[in-house]
Order: sequence, then structure tokens, then C-alpha cells
Amino acid sequence: MEVWWGLVEREEPRVYNWQGYMEIVALARRCGLKVRVVMAFHQCGTGPGDPSWIPLPQWVLEEMDRDPDLAFSDRFGTRNMEYISLGCDILPVLRGRSPIQTYVDFMRNFRDTFKPFLGLTITVIQVGMGPAGELRYPSCPSHKLTWAWRSYELGEFQCYDKYMLASLNACAREIGMHEWGNGGPIGTGNLMHNPEHTEFFRSNGSWNTPYGKFFLEWYSRMLLLHGERICKEAETIFRGIEVRTSAKVAGIHWHYGTQSHPSELTAGYYNTSIRDGYLPIVRMFCKYGFTLCSTCFEMQDADEKQRNPVSSPEGFLRQLLLTARICGIPLEGENSGARLDDKSFQQVLKMSSFYSDDSQIIMTGLSPKSGFFLQ
Repeated sequence: MEVWWGLVEREEPRVYNWQGYMEIVALARRCGLKVRVVMAFHQCGTGPGDPSWIPLPQWVLEEMDRDPDLAFSDRFGTRNMEYISLGCDILPVLRGRSPIQTYVDFMRNFRDTFKPFLGLTITVIQVGMGPAGELRYPSCPSHKLTWAWRSYELGEFQCYDKYMLASLNACAREIGMHEWGNGGPIGTGNLMHNPEHTEFFRSNGSWNTPYGKFFLEWYSRMLLLHGERICKEAETIFRGIEVRTSAKVAGIHWHYGTQSHPSELTAGYYNTSIRDGYLPIVRMFCKYGFTLCSTCFEMQDADEKQRNPVSSPEGFLRQLLLTARICGIPLEGENSGARLDDKSFQQVLKMSSFYSDDSQIIMTGLSPKSGFFLQ
């Protein structure tokens, strides 16, 4: 169950309305059900005409109107309103509070309000860390992710708001390369380009040059720092309470078969054919006692390669599962779509074996998806 920031703290800062969620949790307790809560600090849906439309809180949107750079921006100046730019994570841009402080206050108020249910009815709290609740940049709008794996979409680097640019510029100055701090890479093509036809993403492209390494290390480090800030605060808030905390990594697999993995790079995962970009994330989650959540468990390479020859959901998931196994971190799995047939279930069993040959699989309902827990 997503607990939406945009609904609970909608009108004014620090004014929380939990009534609807309290009724649902109380109903679950009467029915003997368990609740898996997602702290949803992101936008839901595509716009006011979408029946599932839930924007960020109204008072936050008012601040974004005053300062558009609170939203992520790509090289074309396109603003993404799904999630506040992590470039201003610790700056008092939200009426005297930073975005991290607002997330902390929200989680703390949730803990205090639902204290009688924690550990009994509410057993899992997944902490949102980006668009769709996933630790990533909004390189590809979330509403496209349902079909993006059937395309060649590369995504766009989200580093052009003034807060992200200030951080990039400072890092470039530190190493004496001022010209590297003016924006993202050039030669990235358009969204639907073949990566091999781009200067940056092709096999021998500039992603693997000193400049490319500098930029991608900075870009991914900013995302990791954002995740660590939230993990650290959430661990403190829910410490001593018998609930499992988790965080989610996006299953971005549609260029996994290339050298540069461009769709992962633009999302903030510095994962290429010569670098493991998920190990730092998994280690960070493990450090704070978080469970790792990911999708794609029911997806098969044979199906996806018919649409995109360089897509590999199995390759992506195999790498993530082996990394999680090495780090000894518990795993939550989800399927990517509402496929509940036997073929999908057998694929779930197959992929879970890469985590542990004797994994215990606990199925849980995650409408319209299903999910499970491995430990």
C-alpha cells in the first residue's frame, strides 16, 4: 500500500491527514492481514486526467513554481515533477526545511500515528527514494517504463537544474577541470538512438574516457548519497520496532547487452560491462539493515530480445541477485507486470535460485503485481 506524501501532507507543511490510511490498516487488522507500506514521496500518474493522478503536495508544487530548479531538468530544459531534485537534498528550500527533513518528519509522524500497528499489522516499510519509489533519476518518465523495455529508449541525464549543476561544477573545480562542470555529456544522441550510433554510449565511446568516468562517478555518487541520507534517517526512526525496512532498485534492462549500458547510466546506475554499479548500492542498503527490492523476476530474455536484441532482464537480475547474495542482504522480489501464469512462476523460481539454492519464497500480494521475500 502506497502511503502518498501528496495526499497526507497535501495542503500545508507538517499538517498530516492519516484518516483514510488508518481505516485501511484497521480493516486489515480485523481481517487478519498484514500490510506492506510504501513511503511514497513521488508523483503518481501522468497528469490531472489520469484516474491514478497524485501529484506532490500542493504546497511543494507552489515552491516549485517559485523555484523551477527544485525539479529535475534534462539538457533540453524539460522539467520532471515526479520527485524533487536530489541536488537540493539538504538545502532549506521547502519553507525552511530541506527535502530530506520533510521526508524525515513525514516518516516520524507516520511512526507515531501508527505505533499500535507497527510490527503486528504493518510488517514492512519500503522507503521511497525517487521516481516510482525507486532509487534512481527520472531519466525516463515512470509512465513510460511499462513499455520502454520494448523500445531502444536511452534516457536523459537529469543534471541541469541549478542545484545539480552547482555540485557538478564544484567537483570539476576540485580536480582542476573547470570545463567538465558545465553540464552533462555531449554526443548522447536522442532517446531512440541506437547506442552504437552515439559518441558517448558506443562501445568505444567517451563513457570510458577520463571525462566520462569523472561525470558518471559524480552522477552515480549523488544518487548514492541521496539513498544513504534517507537510509540513515529511516533506520533511526524505525529502530527498535519489529518492522522490516526495504528500498527498491529499478529493473532497467533494455540495454544490458551493450558495453556501456546507457539506460542504466542515465538512471544513475554506473553499471557497465567493466564496472559493477549495483555493489555500492547493495552495500549501502546492507549497512543500514535494509532489504533490497527489485522487479523483473518473471521476465525472460527470449521474449524481450524479440523486441530489443540488447535487452536482458535475466542478465540484469542475475547480477543483482549474486551481488545481494555476496553481501548477505535479504531480498524482496516483484514481477514487472500482472502475469500470474505458470510460465511466469517457473521463471520466478529459476531466477530466485541465483540468490540461494534453498531460498524460502514468501508470496505477497502487490496489486497489480505479486511479490515475494527471499532470505
